Amino acid sequence: MAGTVLSTRALNRATLDRQLLLARTDRSVEDVVTHLVGLQAQTTHTWYLGLENRIDGLDPHAVGRMLTDGDLVRITLMRGTIHLVTPRDCRILRPTVQPAIDRGFSGSEHGQATRGMDLDAIARAGYELLLARPMTPRELGERLEERWPEVNGDHLAQAVKDRLPLVQIPPRGVWGANGSPAFAPAETWTGSTMDADADPESLVLRYLAAFGPASVKDVQAWSSLTRLKRVFDGLRDRLVELRAEDGTVLFDLPEAPRPGEDVTAPVRFLYDFDNVLRGHFDRSRVLPDEYRSRLASRNGMPPATVLVDGFVRAAWKVVRGKGAVPHMEVTPFAPINGVDRDAVVAEGERTLAFLEPGGHGVRFAEV
Repeated sequence: MAGTVLSTRALNRATLDRQLLLARTDRSVEDVVTHLVGLQAQTTHTWYLGLENRIDGLDPHAVGRMLTDGDLVRITLMRGTIHLVTPRDCRILRPTVQPAIDRGFSGSEHGQATRGMDLDAIARAGYELLLARPMTPRELGERLEERWPEVNGDHLAQAVKDRLPLVQIPPRGVWGANGSPAFAPAETWTGSTMDADADPESLVLRYLAAFGPASVKDVQAWSSLTRLKRVFDGLRDRLVELRAEDGTVLFDLPEAPRPGEDVTAPVRFLYDFDNVLRGHFDRSRVLPDEYRSRLASRNGMPPATVLVDGFVRAAWKVVRGKGAVPHMEVTPFAPINGVDRDAVVAEGERTLAFLEPGGHGVRFAEV
């Protein structure tokens, strides 16, 4: 029988604390990225704000140099999306989530196009090509198509990206730089062999440390792995059971912080794919159900959002007019007044200064 019932507000504060969103930390970038079990980073630069929201005095250029030097890498992991991780976690996490990546590929148009083919042979051919030099997916596909002309090169390149741990290399993703998405084998780029065993138990424990308390469905939604109930069953003597307000059973680490619901949560301007919005099956702990539709998008690019008192209350964007000083535009989902409005302006100015030095002004759009 599960024990203590956590209100949605208490669950919110626990999650924000684990996500380092209650106060900026002086921990190193590597330490923070490791604690978070990676940072979703399929966009080239918006994820830098995810680090700025969590690390006091972050220098984005220093983070960019860490990518260039190989101290951080961007690689496909949870949910089949590119995450920013350390080389060590690149080696540890990829084998564990590989079954989910395989399943996603199998159900895609790429999987349909290559059905019945020897995917291991395609992966070996792709690996040999990438050992010679990094390639964009288009370049890789064109070379593979020479051997398998009956299949479009895009599908062949995607098969290689599924079967092999490939790092998206700089300058792609470096702060202030541009570059085509070129890939290299993770083991050659990091200098570490990708021979770790899958370890779903460790993944679950690390997830709870960064996203908990959480349900089995939450971990499955975050990782895209299935049948994790049996993993939780094997960890029962190492976990505590709680309940959400709706009765959902939640699991947590016994000594993990769970601050009270009266703890203050500062305003934060989240980037479009921030972990805290992507890490749970039930996102109501940070995203009220009535605002869920406001984050839907036809092109797969959700709006960036504003946390007020710990919950999503608005969307934001930087407006860059020709010849005009960039400014921050905030679109509230409901009126924001008083001290909350003042806090949004202050944090908006900080965010704008990080993204657009020289920018000025926070303007509220009509509700």
